[in-house]
Amino acid sequence: MAGFPWRLVTVDIDGTLTRVHGWKPIATAFGREIEFGDEMARFYAREIGEDEHLARLVNLARGHTIAEVLEVVAGTPKIRGVSEAVGELHTLGARAAILSHNPGYVIDYYRRTFGFDDGDGFSVPVDPTGLLAPVRAVRADKVAGLAELLRRTGVRPREVAHVGDGWADARVFRQVGGGISLNSPLAEVDRAADRAVRTDDLREVVRVLRALEPRG
Repeated sequence: MAGFPWRLVTVDIDGTLTRVHGWKPIATAFGREIEFGDEMARFYAREIGEDEHLARLVNLARGHTIAEVLEVVAGTPKIRGVSEAVGELHTLGARAAILSHNPGYVIDYYRRTFGFDDGDGFSVPVDPTGLLAPVRAVRADKVAGLAELLRRTGVRPREVAHVGDGWADARVFRQVGGGISLNSPLAEVDRAADRAVRTDDLREVVRVLRALEPRG
């Protein structure tokens, strides 16, 4: 293979960059762990859709400040080599972006901390005292998020590789040139990917991408 074929690599957060779902430590810190467990059970049983699921997760932080949430986010266990992997992608001529169902303040934390080039999150309401207010509705659409990234960067879908672990990521795999299922607990996500990887180091994903040819 001549050169590195990927101009853009997009990466999920929860369960992909984090060793646990990113909203579990937030729920635990704010005394809402039972709510989190019930919510995840309903989602995996397909009793609720992604939009409702995401709104309920984000509301686990209601009544707290963004600073309080980001303190938990900073302490959430993450896989190794994230900054280094992003640096390797830059050296190979690729951009790295976050493609995740998360509020903008979480996306911005990962961009600042690990050097990602791009990524969008949704806005959340804050009351006059600076506390996060309840979220009424959220649109969970990674395919639309991907389309916006492609519009901004001018990259063709075939030149994109996506890394993730969930059902929404599997839908993105079908829209791009390559899909990496990273530490997914879902067999159908592994099957939808071009490669299923089990590792605690994001640099291993870069090594896999070096050897992966884009689909037609």
